[in-house]
Amino acid sequence: MSEVVGQLVALADPERAAGMARFFQTGPGQYGDGDRFLGLTVPQVTAVAKQHLAMPVAELERLLEDERHEVRLLALKIMASQCAAARTSSERRRELLDLYLRRTDRVNGWDLVDASAPDVLGRAVLAGLPTEVLYRLAASDVLWERRIAIVATFRLIRAGSLDHTFALAALLEGDSHDLIHKAVGWMLREAGKQDEPLLLAYLDEHAATMPRTALRYSLERLEPSVRAHYMGLRKRP
Repeated sequence: MSEVVGQLVALADPERAAGMARFFQTGPGQYGDGDRFLGLTVPQVTAVAKQHLAMPVAELERLLEDERHEVRLLALKIMASQCAAARTSSERRRELLDLYLRRTDRVNGWDLVDASAPDVLGRAVLAGLPTEVLYRLAASDVLWERRIAIVATFRLIRAGSLDHTFALAALLEGDSHDLIHKAVGWMLREAGKQDEPLLLAYLDEHAATMPRTALRYSLERLEPSVRAHYMGLRKRP
């Protein structure tokens, strides 16, 4: 494990790290409160991850426990890549999923969620994992678990299974956090790529009460006149 961490540390860019700390809102009381950065790009982390895809689960968990954001990202990149690979054994997939669900406390950033939830959790649901796990996470008091629930459905959407995306979007409609509004709108937009009439039917029912950000994101691919129609339905707070 020290070898892979050393590879990341050797690439560290303090100036970039300072900018990332601001971007990911790491100040007191902000969603990334206390997170630390090395200042690496996602391609840099991905390149290192590709060299360590066979890393044992115990070592991956130790990486997840690291206080540095990019170290956790590397672990999640390895996990997502392994879960997406056809050659990965069912036992390895199960171990990675178990680790993921056991340590959601370390999937504690929107980019960490987005890099991992579709392939680690979404693919598991497609393979038969009971969907109750999505609804349990969506009901969590933890911001990141709620985001994991909705973003995991990205893989379901790509497979043409849209029901859980719409159901979770409805459950999360009253969420107070902008990062959930953005994720919900993003998944609704992706669902609309697969079935626009189904998205429009959802918006007919929910546009008036959806958070503005979620509604705006969900409409991005639609015609301007359609966007204007649904934005006009939204009730003012």
